[in-house]
Formats: sequence, C-alpha cells, structure tokens
Amino acid sequence: MKIGILSDTHDDIENVQEAIQIFNKNKAEYVIHAGDYIFPGIIKEFANLNAKMIGVLGNNDGERNGIVKSFLDIEGELKGEIGEIEIDEIRFVICHGTDKEIKESITRSQKYDILICGHTHKREPQNSGTIANNKDTFILNPGSAHRKSISISKSFTDIGRVILFDTQSKAYEFIDLSK
Repeated sequence: MKIGILSDTHDDIENVQEAIQIFNKNKAEYVIHAGDYIFPGIIKEFANLNAKMIGVLGNNDGERNGIVKSFLDIEGELKGEIGEIEIDEIRFVICHGTDKEIKESITRSQKYDILICGHTHKREPQNSGTIANNKDTFILNPGSAHRKSISISKSFTDIGRVILFDTQSKAYEFIDLSK
C-alpha cells in the first residue's frame, strides 16, 4: 500500500495541489500531514484527494477550531498534536516535531516502527531508500512542502517536496514539487 507524506504546507496552495496530483497518480491510500497547514482553508484542497487524510497540528496552526472543522468537512482524521496509527502492521507515530526532547523520547521508546514529523523544513533521511527491519524507530521527515519563493524565511528550501512510502517493500521516495 502507498502512503503519501507531507508537512509544512504553510498555505502554499499550488504545491498542495501538485502534491495531491502526485498522491492520486501513485494511488496512495493514505496521506499523512505532519502539521503547519496555517490557514484552515488549505485543508479543503484535500477534498480532491483519493485517499484518507490523517494529520496532526503544528506550531503555526493557530486557527485550531477552523482546522478541526476543515478536517471534518473532508472526512479526514485530525489526531491532535501527536497521533498513532497502524497500517499493514507498521506502527506509525506522527508529530510535528517542534519539541526535540519529545521526538527523541519517541524514537528511544521502540514502541513505533516509523516516526513521521516535519518542522525543521529539512528532509530526513537525506536520500530515498528502504527501511531495514530493526528495532529502532525510523524517522521520515519530508521537509517542507512549501517553497522558499513565497516565504521570507531562509529555512525553506527552493522547492517543496513530499514522500511516497510503500508499506510492502518499506521503500520511501522523496519527490520534488515543481512549482
């Protein structure tokens, strides 16, 4: 099964639309968003997604009531600040990643197979690959789906990116967004 992963969309509607096209084209059955939507209206774009949307809140998601309503409108599942799911016997935990100590505690716990996070705007690991079967919690951070060209922050990359993860092969692929 394919899972789409993104984070830190920061109201970049064009990159969100492109990410949705990529996820639909690759027949993702779930899309996991690790927070920082900013404006609740951006979530409504995911109504065009042919997958179940699951998300958590980020540190810049101030309009929480609007975000909850938008998730309800698209029949998505908002998990709060930290969420747990299991898909194909893989235990995922999702958090934005704002608190480094919480992130480290999660990875040390050995309770989860994969931690999906964002916040840093830097992908982790650095290259596409396959997750080996081991007891350590593997971290997947797609970096920012938001692009630098519409941000005054230097922490954004020049382009946005997302991840496609295959639960059968445990392969993950970083995909750059062209916009």
